[in-house]
Amino acid sequence: MTTLIAAMQVTLDGRILGPDGEVDWVDSWADGLELLPPVDAFVLGGGMFPEYERFWTTILDDPAAAAELLGRDPYPREIAYARLAAETPHLVVSRTLTETRWPTARIVRDLGELSAFAAQAGNPIYVVGGPGLVASLIDAGLLDELRLIVHPVALGDGRALFEQRREFGDVSAAPLTAGRLSLTYRIDGRG
Repeated sequence: MTTLIAAMQVTLDGRILGPDGEVDWVDSWADGLELLPPVDAFVLGGGMFPEYERFWTTILDDPAAAAELLGRDPYPREIAYARLAAETPHLVVSRTLTETRWPTARIVRDLGELSAFAAQAGNPIYVVGGPGLVASLIDAGLLDELRLIVHPVALGDGRALFEQRREFGDVSAAPLTAGRLSLTYRIDGRG
């Protein structure tokens, strides 16, 4: 089976959202892809996908509207991510979504379907998120690596990446720009 790699942006105190849902500490959502090798597919949870779909479609199709959303022009890496995403299969794990507008997206109803897809893929699969999906993949023994972009900010409150204790294997670390740090963890029991 191919490698499933999740890449998530977190604060120093392990938050993915501030107390009011804010993510103003994230400069670009395209940064996670820079941590990965070439991938065969992207995987998202159904709760995250509709906003993801709207955001990246806007970046690709209407940069002026994207600039209004972002408060700045889209970065070249965001446009590159949007182009790659438009061409790469997306598997949306959901029991409630009935359709997607994203041209390369399909809904998978359970982790068994995802596992079957992964068994046929050649390159790694990028697990975009959200945190509930990442936790489910860890619990099911499907996630191989967790790559974090840790931002030098502590929120003190908000949504944590994990709601319960988790143990991880080997780690590697590398500095990024603007005081950020890239951490890569092997998931225990996955090699």
